[in-house]
Amino acid sequence: MSTNLTTLINHLTDLLQPNLLPDYCVNGLQVQGSKNISKIATAVSASLSTIQAAVEANVNALIVHHGLFWDGDSPVVSGSKREKLLLLLQNNISLLAYHLPLDAHQTVGNNWKAAQDLGWTNLQPFGLYKKNYIGVQGTFPAMPRSQFQKQLELYYAHPATCALGGKELVSSAALISGGAYKSLSEAASAGIDCFITGNFDEPAWFQAFETQTNFFALGHSATERVGPIALQKHIENVLHVQTLFIDTPNPF
Repeated sequence: MSTNLTTLINHLTDLLQPNLLPDYCVNGLQVQGSKNISKIATAVSASLSTIQAAVEANVNALIVHHGLFWDGDSPVVSGSKREKLLLLLQNNISLLAYHLPLDAHQTVGNNWKAAQDLGWTNLQPFGLYKKNYIGVQGTFPAMPRSQFQKQLELYYAHPATCALGGKELVSSAALISGGAYKSLSEAASAGIDCFITGNFDEPAWFQAFETQTNFFALGHSATERVGPIALQKHIENVLHVQTLFIDTPNPF
């Protein structure tokens, strides 16, 4: 089975509604390739190695969470950006990117999908960004935080960096994938036992103990594989096009 580029773009626009969520990058089509699409890949980032893998897999479209164009970037096309664009254009591969829309979506997004997979209940939006929520919070049966940490590490296949400033027995958590360690304060203010994100920085350690909150960082890339994988499966089921997820190693 195959589809066309217009149908793919329209479907993803209807699904992810990128125009409703302010962002600091281009969401949607970034590079136009073939109009006819018989094979689609998803991935976390439009890195050079990911694009090379897409070429080797002979895909017609590549859909990523982190695209090529961000606010504040230099308009000069040189170095690795030139190489990436050249590979896409030479091989007639369309590049589509969905950043915050793929974090926030309640079915195929990085956050809600993870919370559902982990068995959380009483799910509610969490993590305000320009009047829109991009994360999720929920509850689960009380367990030792060491057990909760093991669940997270198993799910994300990535070791957790922790600042265990909260209580030992936990039953609630908030999650914002990627680079959201500064939202620890929002979780603490809401009285949530645990805050989960991808990355961390020096202030998070003290803040976790000072606010008595358990902080878990599972890797920026690892926490943002969830959405692209879910989107890949969705596209295959709905558009009936062959798909694959390109799992480019990234420990950060």
